[in-house]
Amino acid sequence: MNNSSNENDPLQDLVYIKHMMEKSSRFISLSGLSGVFAGIFAIVGAIVAELYLNNIGRDYQDFANNMTVDILNYKAIVFIIADACIVALLSVICGVYFTYRQSQKKGIKIWDKTSKRLLVNLFIPLAAGGIFCLILFYYNLFALVAPCTLIFYGFACFNAGKYTHDEVRYLGISEIALGLLGSLYLGYGYVIWIIGFGLLHILYGLLMYFKYEKGK
Repeated sequence: MNNSSNENDPLQDLVYIKHMMEKSSRFISLSGLSGVFAGIFAIVGAIVAELYLNNIGRDYQDFANNMTVDILNYKAIVFIIADACIVALLSVICGVYFTYRQSQKKGIKIWDKTSKRLLVNLFIPLAAGGIFCLILFYYNLFALVAPCTLIFYGFACFNAGKYTHDEVRYLGISEIALGLLGSLYLGYGYVIWIIGFGLLHILYGLLMYFKYEKGK
């Protein structure tokens, strides 16, 4: 009798159904450690860019607000773009590695319909933002680049958040708000970039790690 009641326990059935629905509709293998490392890379990248500008005798605020087309600024733009690309590449590599490791622990496929939807919803705002920032570079509106990267990245996170943990959407909202604030204080892109891509990523990553991974 006891075995029969356990096998037909409605509560256990509901828990199992909820678990299966969550696995099928949300990508739950996203690792918080990827956010932590992305934040660290962003801070290091921002410091490297600032040191480079100081080395060539340029201050970030003056460089952003009084941008002129000369060979020194051209070299600085190329360096900063390369610096940002390296930061993004390292972040992606760590993201893939830690997410793959997390999916292996949970026994979940890393590449399925849900992860494809997540990447599509993440990529479209990021691609649009990247193109828009290149246009800003073209028109020498460098001061707007930092806040715009935060805004478009925030939209990407918010858009993709419906396919993974809710914390990703909250991160997106925070990035958008910070980007809008930064657009009011042009010339302080260095500071908001560190806060948005650095500190917020680290805080979000730690929250995700201790909530979903630590001790699970």
